Amino acid sequence: MSVLLSVLVGVLAAYLLIYYSLFKGARFKSNVTLKGKTAIVTGSNTGIGKTTALDLAKRGARVILACRNKEKAEAAVYDIRKESGNPEVLYMHLDLASLKSVRGFAETFLKSEPRLDLLINNAGLIVSGRTEDGFGMAFGVNHLGHFLLTLLLLDRLKQAEHSRVVNVSALLHRLGSVDFNLLNTHKDLVTGVIATEIGRNMGVLQKLLFLPMSKLFFLDPEGGAQSTLYCALQEGLEPLSGRYFSSCALQNVSAQGKDDALARKLWEVSERLCGL
Repeated sequence: MSVLLSVLVGVLAAYLLIYYSLFKGARFKSNVTLKGKTAIVTGSNTGIGKTTALDLAKRGARVILACRNKEKAEAAVYDIRKESGNPEVLYMHLDLASLKSVRGFAETFLKSEPRLDLLINNAGLIVSGRTEDGFGMAFGVNHLGHFLLTLLLLDRLKQAEHSRVVNVSALLHRLGSVDFNLLNTHKDLVTGVIATEIGRNMGVLQKLLFLPMSKLFFLDPEGGAQSTLYCALQEGLEPLSGRYFSSCALQNVSAQGKDDALARKLWEVSERLCGL
């Protein structure tokens, strides 16, 4: 029994060492305040998005929770207002699986909000199926909906000094590839590396395989939000616009992530798919 206990203690110690050295991630520390500034955080009723929205609210920002589920978003608004003491937190409906909804959100926002300083494109999911417009769900929500949203709000962002757009991504982009023939299908399933509710729409088998690993080895929402906050608030990052960050530090990307011709083609295809 003593030998078994020693082995278990050793395994636990090894896990904790690996977790805190490799998976816990860096922490963003800054006293910057955001009084008078406005931020949009998509998918902010749970997980990384909610943690990000809470931090921005604590800093005094006016925070728009752009979410699909009204009930969950309003509950998140209540939680964030209570914890931050900031009443300038509100919900606006946005369904990224519908380009019509994206346009409606942008129209409503531009009519009701005079400024926009931060756009945090955080929402993401792992699910098969199709969007309202017939695109693969993951591609339609994780990329195309955010692409259109950003372009529709770009002029308002440019009006604010030091405004920023942060696109939340994943380390597993290094294993990915681009096949433009698949962009209109349901086959563009993507994976994530943060232990949040991103997998809530997974099938039973996928959850059995993915969720235990995510709880053991992946960042929790607070840890996952740190790089987002770093990119949104750290001073002096303007010369690094468009670069990839992880653990609050500049990181290398895959060869495809540096391919300007590929990026240009994706941009052009995305404009066409959005009807721009």
